[in-house]
Amino acid sequence: MSRLIKGSIDVTKIKKEHIFEGKKGQYINVDIWIDDEPDQYGNDAGIKQSYKVGDKFESHYIGNGKKGFGWDEPTGAKSETAQNAGDFEKEQQSSGDLPF
Repeated sequence: MSRLIKGSIDVTKIKKEHIFEGKKGQYINVDIWIDDEPDQYGNDAGIKQSYKVGDKFESHYIGNGKKGFGWDEPTGAKSETAQNAGDFEKEQQSSGDLPF
């Protein structure tokens, strides 16, 4: 079953020295933490940029998210919205350059 988290990332908080080259573009690693209860702003998730420094893994906060579809559905159910999630992802990938 697919579940959606709609998130926002403050791109000014991305540590550019940890952007890496992949086969199809430039990437950062992120950790997405899903909380049991929403915070005071209604956010259900926190997003951190993660990277390795020496032998340690480090991370810092870059954004947050809220639960979208699929969270109240029984396991194994697939909503019509979930079936169309691929279209949303394709649209996001094709929209403009990042501001850095």
